[in-house]
Amino acid sequence: MKVVVIGGSGHIGTYLIPKLVQAGHDVICVNRGISEPYKTSECWSMVQQVQMDRIQAERDGDFGIQIASLGGEVVIDLICFTPQSAQKLTEALEGTVNHFLHCGTMWVHGYSEKIPTTEDQKRNPFGSYGINKAAIETYLLDSHHKSGFPVSILHPGHITGPGWLPINPAGNLNPEIFVRLAKGEAITLPNLGMETVHHVHADDVAQAFMKAIDHRENSIGESFHVVSAQALTLRGYAEEMFRYFGHEPKLRFLYWDQWQEEVDERDKELTWDHIAHSPCGSIAKARKLLNYCPGYSSLQAVQEAIDHYLQNNRNLLDVLG
Repeated sequence: MKVVVIGGSGHIGTYLIPKLVQAGHDVICVNRGISEPYKTSECWSMVQQVQMDRIQAERDGDFGIQIASLGGEVVIDLICFTPQSAQKLTEALEGTVNHFLHCGTMWVHGYSEKIPTTEDQKRNPFGSYGINKAAIETYLLDSHHKSGFPVSILHPGHITGPGWLPINPAGNLNPEIFVRLAKGEAITLPNLGMETVHHVHADDVAQAFMKAIDHRENSIGESFHVVSAQALTLRGYAEEMFRYFGHEPKLRFLYWDQWQEEVDERDKELTWDHIAHSPCGSIAKARKLLNYCPGYSSLQAVQEAIDHYLQNNRNLLDVLG
């Protein structure tokens, strides 16, 4: 089949594009510029690259028309962030595409009520990102129910893998946390460290998209969680990473009002966003309908990513001694 991937050279596309090529699909990768994937593969030489500035094309009102003109039987949208963007693309593809796959987020659930969270639980989104993604999901599923638009929605957790930093045990992206863990120095977690994060390796996200295409009859009109088999508490995550680096855990805890005073504004914002959501998603539906089987646990995904990060940041390795 001809498959169009919008935003295909990023985290997910790095693993998804080669899988599509290896499966025998004719692949078109749409990006704003010609950028290198995080992981090289000979498969990329077989991919048609199309440069398209989505933001500008949407302003001009012809982004959906341009995507439809590529003739994809399957269209995978990895970078849609507003309901308006989703609507324009859906309208352009209506009646012309055999399968449309949208990359959502676990953030559509907002705060957790029952865990592990299942796809059919009511949405409590907060923050512009989660609210917009939840609205996109609602619109796309309504389009399926009203007109049969062939959509599948996949909701990843905290995507990680070699080439970018994972969310750390403090719930933010500050690499100093991993440096301190590797040196066996104490770190301070907010509250009691019992909030959760739910990582997923980018290769497993790519696997889920492939499974959704392969099991089209089961995936059309459905949403699926795409995460590892188990979430991690911040405390458990930190303890395991201490041991991974060969140290006994050294943890301190401060209630939020005190903890936030000890970190910079960006770390505070990210940590609050993650602990307020505390995702913990069930993958039972994806296992049953898509045969999704994550190859990485949360810890394995994080450890592979942080090993790569430290190997490619010699200044931090020097700090570690």
